[in-house]
Amino acid sequence: KVEIPGRGAASPVVWGDLLFLLTAIPAGVPAEASHAPRGSSPSPHRFQVLALDRTTGKTVWERTAREETPHESAHPEHGTWASSSAVTNGEIVVASFESRGLYEYDMAGRLLWQADLGDKSMRNQFGEGSTPVLHGNRLIVVWDHTAGSFIAALDARTGREVWRQKRDEIDTWATPLVLQAGGRAQVVVPGMNRIQAYDVETGAIVWHTAGLTMNPIPSPVADDTRVYLMSGFRGNSLKAIRFGQARGDITGTDAVAWTVERDTPYVPSPLLYDGILYFLKSNTG
Repeated sequence: KVEIPGRGAASPVVWGDLLFLLTAIPAGVPAEASHAPRGSSPSPHRFQVLALDRTTGKTVWERTAREETPHESAHPEHGTWASSSAVTNGEIVVASFESRGLYEYDMAGRLLWQADLGDKSMRNQFGEGSTPVLHGNRLIVVWDHTAGSFIAALDARTGREVWRQKRDEIDTWATPLVLQAGGRAQVVVPGMNRIQAYDVETGAIVWHTAGLTMNPIPSPVADDTRVYLMSGFRGNSLKAIRFGQARGDITGTDAVAWTVERDTPYVPSPLLYDGILYFLKSNTG
């Protein structure tokens, strides 16, 4: 058991004997006070990447990606600007602090590249928290906010942008999901207006259908034939989609296997295990 400086909501990511975490550490604040929510009052923070030894908890390396004051507030209860989770494939680890930049390190902590996609403008300044997805040499980043949303693919080796597609969406927080269908990889992205699947290599839209509710946060899950997407703010929506046969606008077609419009979660992601889909009801347990 070890104390982590600052405050973060990133899921821990494990590869071999390394455990990766992201955190935002307020500058000039004693360690014991650094964990308090500070979302309502942006102040200078160190945006830090930690690699811990999985068996002992000791810090193997730590890197400060950037130190600056966030351009807007975060949710006052959530209270952190380190909400995205690290991503790794055992050769590289990617840290996304979103408006504070993307950073890629090797497994020893050497910075390979960094990229700045601009500043997000989040509705009601609820805060950022989208995690990118790494597939082969493509790093997929969903940049949904109130001032020009898009999805982009970066070359994971260099940080160079390979393609970008505009999105008619406002804030989302779900982690996109890469699936294989017809010998090609597609990345499925929830949205309030549309659920869309993009070709990973080209960015072309493979299929799309009606969206979920406002503020999509739960991340999609899938088995061999269906992908399951849900959200639960100001309404309830769950869609099971046969992604292997989905092409173009699938609204009202057999590609939408079934839907549910009650009891879906606002924030937590579902769990799919052994043919059963588990999720929490609304905002309750």
